[in-house]
Amino acid sequence: MGHVSDIPRRGAARTAKLATLPLGMAGRAAAGLGKRLAGQSSDEITAELSAKAAEQLFAVLGELKGGAMKLGQAMSVFEAAMPDELAEPYREALTKLQNEAPPMPAKTVHRVLDHQLGTRWRERFRSFDDAPSASASIGQVHHGVWSDGRDVAVKVQYPGADEALLSDLRQLRRLAPLFKPFAPGTDIKGLMDELTDRSVEELDYRIEADNQRAFATEFAGDPHIAVPAVIASSPKVVVSEWMTGTPLAQVIAGGSRDERNAAGERLCEFHFAAPARVGLMHTDPHPGNFMMLGDGRLGVIDFGAAVKMSAGIPPELTTMVRLAVHDRRDELVNLMTLAGYVTRRERLDAADAMEFLRPFVEPLHTDRFHFTRAWMQEIAGRYSDVRGREFATSRSFTLPPQYLMVHRVLLGSVAILCQLDAQAPYREVIRRWAPEMLIDPDSGASHGDAPDPEPLAE
Repeated sequence: MGHVSDIPRRGAARTAKLATLPLGMAGRAAAGLGKRLAGQSSDEITAELSAKAAEQLFAVLGELKGGAMKLGQAMSVFEAAMPDELAEPYREALTKLQNEAPPMPAKTVHRVLDHQLGTRWRERFRSFDDAPSASASIGQVHHGVWSDGRDVAVKVQYPGADEALLSDLRQLRRLAPLFKPFAPGTDIKGLMDELTDRSVEELDYRIEADNQRAFATEFAGDPHIAVPAVIASSPKVVVSEWMTGTPLAQVIAGGSRDERNAAGERLCEFHFAAPARVGLMHTDPHPGNFMMLGDGRLGVIDFGAAVKMSAGIPPELTTMVRLAVHDRRDELVNLMTLAGYVTRRERLDAADAMEFLRPFVEPLHTDRFHFTRAWMQEIAGRYSDVRGREFATSRSFTLPPQYLMVHRVLLGSVAILCQLDAQAPYREVIRRWAPEMLIDPDSGASHGDAPDPEPLAE
């Protein structure tokens, strides 16, 4: 494999990969498909073909490098609806791409630092480790010691990552039709545009540094959440305080019951407190971006993907959860239709709409909820059964582009909580940071409480 600095020159090969891969997948699947479709209804046949379209799409995204991998990670919100045999190879491909990105040669790293921090950048460091300590989809991280003695993380963007990302995004837009049978009625172009805008933002590390500064300022001295301070930034380099802790993946793999529960509760708190406190939501819920510090705080890194929420979580979403928590089915379907979530109202049963929101609502019905892989698999399994009622229901829904990133966070964090097998008082966390999700639409009381003496401020 060539060095990462060769990225832009591989444009023709990347385009060829995009053009040919779906045909290969379709050909391999065709033999068994005809047999399975015999005697099925047209709806069931459409559902089978949807699964194939998704399989092709995931295969393409999994094969791509760099920028497309970034988009592939964002698209993984669709993965929860896929059977394991389709989703697993996709997950493996993304993990492999992340772990096997070839490191930049030291002279390339030095050249980027010359351009970004000035040719006398070495004077700003006591020491700088030329060997990267971690790789990301569009850059890599180096350890250093700043001039004042602080340990620092130096994130350096791959030369050519911007051209590669923009080229990949242009090619991926051509794949939009592959989504159509999988999600009829969905504004695929709108979703692609939203993902493109968010991905392009991540190319400018100054945006990431500004996001991180906002989080670090708000959470400074917080007993539960830690965000490293930013020390210097430029378009392609960001220097921040080094953070040492137990990676969340390690807690998932072998943490004690108490460690898992604490990590789950802190993660939930971070995602719901940030919109209320910072006016931003961290939208990259990946175990690699979190660690547990020795003092019990959750350390958070990588703020390239964040969306503005100056008024907190959008009221349409909090009201949807509130109506579902209190079993207000008809009002829920009305609101979902108005908010743009429902494409085929006449085919949507109110009970099915309630079931569709279960992963977000069920944990709010009890003081302590236990997130398990089995619980998540049972929900995902029902939606990926192409003959099941839930699969048909899912085809009446669409995902409005403006809510894409919030759903990515909610689904992603629920998935991490299930990996952690975490049990914690999540309802209490929600009551603290998004109380409007729990208020009874009639009485003004929170779910499971006596009426509040005063109405909560919206």
